[in-house]
Amino acid sequence: MFNRLFGALSGSGNAGNVRMVSPATVAEWIKDGVAVVVDVRETNEYAAEHIKGALNLPLSSFEISQLPAVPEGQKLVFHCRSGQRCGMAAAKAVASGYQGEINRMEGGIMGWRATGGAVVA
Repeated sequence: MFNRLFGALSGSGNAGNVRMVSPATVAEWIKDGVAVVVDVRETNEYAAEHIKGALNLPLSSFEISQLPAVPEGQKLVFHCRSGQRCGMAAAKAVASGYQGEINRMEGGIMGWRATGGAVVA
């Protein structure tokens, strides 16, 4: 159960569509214009700092119907503060029938900042 919610969502079925990616990879995708970044932190956390262009869909009210359309060739990226809540959001999306690839950013926004990623308020 813990792995399904927080980590290692790999293996058979839709769970195989969830991958961990580094902040550096996400930064490259953003630079290349192929990242659809979803921040699942709460609105006050997002207001304090966020990755420019990220969509805020708080985990506390997360619904799969709120996910933006991901154009072909683009990458859906979930992130949170440290990497835990994005795992719960990914599990919820998969359980709700989301078929596309979901990329979870390792370390969340803390990892993003630690690798030199810029944030805006």
